[in-house]
Amino acid sequence: MTAAESAGQRTTAWVVERPGPMCSSPLRRVQRMLEPPGPRELLIEVGACGVCRTDLHLAEGDLPPHRPACTPGHEIVGRVLSTGREVRDFSPGDRVGAAWLASTCGGCRYCRAGRENLCPNSRYTGWDVQGGYAGHTLVDAGYAYPLPEGPPDEDLAPLLCAGIIGYRALERAQLPPGGRLGIYGLGASGHLTAQLALARGATVHVLTRAASARRLALELGASSVGDAYDTPPEPLDSAILFAPVGDLVPVALAALDRGGTLAVAGIHLTDVPALDYRRHLFQERSLRSVTANTREDGLAYLAEVARHHPTVHVQRYPMNRADAALADLAADRVTGAAVLITQ
Repeated sequence: MTAAESAGQRTTAWVVERPGPMCSSPLRRVQRMLEPPGPRELLIEVGACGVCRTDLHLAEGDLPPHRPACTPGHEIVGRVLSTGREVRDFSPGDRVGAAWLASTCGGCRYCRAGRENLCPNSRYTGWDVQGGYAGHTLVDAGYAYPLPEGPPDEDLAPLLCAGIIGYRALERAQLPPGGRLGIYGLGASGHLTAQLALARGATVHVLTRAASARRLALELGASSVGDAYDTPPEPLDSAILFAPVGDLVPVALAALDRGGTLAVAGIHLTDVPALDYRRHLFQERSLRSVTANTREDGLAYLAEVARHHPTVHVQRYPMNRADAALADLAADRVTGAAVLITQ
């Protein structure tokens, strides 16, 4: 499709009309004009879009909206329809993915140091720019990922945030070779990160409140499962908190062995209770946060996926039921990853 052909056409999209609990129906479907790509953009026909907890935080108001009537979704798989005049790396028909990081300034000290995830001028898909809960969307070509042919769209979509963020969280958790990893919360990110850690030779203990998630963890090869507030059967070298529950921070810290590290992977977390220094932090235990990801993280993770071929557990929803998918995520009715399908 050329820019001229796209002019005047419309696409259907979901927007966050008025943030609030899912029971208040914060999302609305709209028709909007299909914009041609800018000089460095790709116009993508969306095939699938993963449903991330960050989308839920945006819809319910935990994250303040950065633009009115924003379309959520940042785990986008689709086909290039047309490209801007300065794009050289992609062509119409290419299969591409778009993730959370939409753009950075490229010139600040963080970008220059390879830490673009900390860029003060960073922008995010489905928060600052329109996301993938739509038939079509625009993506900066410099932040798009080439995707392989073969796997279905719905199996690739969760890799683009749940997988990438899990990869960065595992790096931040400083898991030693053959180490003992605790995963708190086994949603989309957790079940992919568990498989990555297992492929690297780790022992994995999963602590999560949903019985279905505990069953999935055992199927994936976890050495033990328990409730989120349980104590794992052995001290942990590293832990990752995926559940957005601040009460679990001291629980996970207390489960660490000496010198262990807890990485908190969410963009939103409820308040963390007071910590007891000797119980939670003494003996050089560390508490670290995870902020977005770099494009290098994305490329490195997709390379590991190509080697280890994780199993992606997907609950499929048609695109016209995005509100139902988010409601199910809010109510813990999703095991693995929820994905919206357009076809």
